[in-house]
Amino acid sequence: MLIAFGQKKMFDRPLAAIFHLFIYLAFLLTQIELIEIFIDGIFGSHRFFAAYLGGFYSLVVGLIEVLSLLALFATLIFLSRRNLLRLPRFTKAELMGWPQQDANLILLGEILLVFGIFTMNSADHLLQSISPEHYPSVFLPVSGILGPILFGSLDASTLVFMERFGWWQHVLVVFGFILYLPYSKHLHIFLAFPNVYFRPQKPRGEMENIPAIMDEVKSMFGLGPETPVSDELPVFGASDIFDLSRKNLLDAYTCTECGRCTSVCPANLTGKKLSPRKIMMDVRDRATEVGNTLKFKKNISTSGERSAYDDGKNLFSYISKEEIRACTTCNACVEACPVLINPLDIILQLRRYEVLTESQTAESWTPMFTSLENQGCVWQVPQERDAWIHS
Repeated sequence: MLIAFGQKKMFDRPLAAIFHLFIYLAFLLTQIELIEIFIDGIFGSHRFFAAYLGGFYSLVVGLIEVLSLLALFATLIFLSRRNLLRLPRFTKAELMGWPQQDANLILLGEILLVFGIFTMNSADHLLQSISPEHYPSVFLPVSGILGPILFGSLDASTLVFMERFGWWQHVLVVFGFILYLPYSKHLHIFLAFPNVYFRPQKPRGEMENIPAIMDEVKSMFGLGPETPVSDELPVFGASDIFDLSRKNLLDAYTCTECGRCTSVCPANLTGKKLSPRKIMMDVRDRATEVGNTLKFKKNISTSGERSAYDDGKNLFSYISKEEIRACTTCNACVEACPVLINPLDIILQLRRYEVLTESQTAESWTPMFTSLENQGCVWQVPQERDAWIHS
């Protein structure tokens, strides 16, 4: 409740969190007015809730207006941060092109929504005194000021047109936003809540063991049954989206591309190629690519098995080995994410596939693996790792 609904982790950076809170609260409360707009559109009424809520209705609509004005201010700030101030985390290579345009389109859409509300309410404020039988008296703290300034010289028929124009603008932008949402990073509006709910309950720094290796080790020490010998080479880790969990894919589609993970990544800060945000975007792009192919090619099996789909590509077609090797597994990216996305889990699975399945690794890691195999520790020391016990 605190993280998903209360935006708790956003407030690790208070200034941006406050501006985001304006938009978030305006979005939530505006749904009340949006429901009323739909009712009015279907039944031909005007401000349907006003007759039933009385003075409380004016309080709600007034609060929506104030929050909408604050949301407009926050939106302009966010546009400036991306396009004028060009904050470092918004100018990384993975955001160039469509991701940057996507963010700007959403922000421009929010501006259109607010302008629709204020156009509708400003004309409505003036019509309340002209035709009170159809336009109930409602206190509009922002539009009450804007109305006389913008539309004070217009006649009644033009005011009705402006009020309807604002109504239709708001409705059409909402419909457009709903249709656009699945193709946008703002899908997190819906997915952030289940993503937080289904987060792992284990500590964030705890890594998953590989069951096949654990069973083998246990059998070597007589702690479990002997593992049967198989002619098939085992596959460890992940090379494509089919090897990832549903939670990994949900993480990818929940990513807001805010870049907080990348901005705290020590590898990225020291000039390495790794960007946790890019990892999540690449997984999402690959999943979308596979999904589109399965959608339009009906003869391909949709069983989700590795052997059921092969287009000659996998996650390594998007993510270079240099990227996954740069990760220090510090969990900084996991800690920074406002919606509890875990890029590290995906990085580890890709790295395990490279090392354990493909038997490939960075040349500089070979002495570490050799030492680990011979001495039981990563340091090349002459004595056994547990020699201190007998000293």
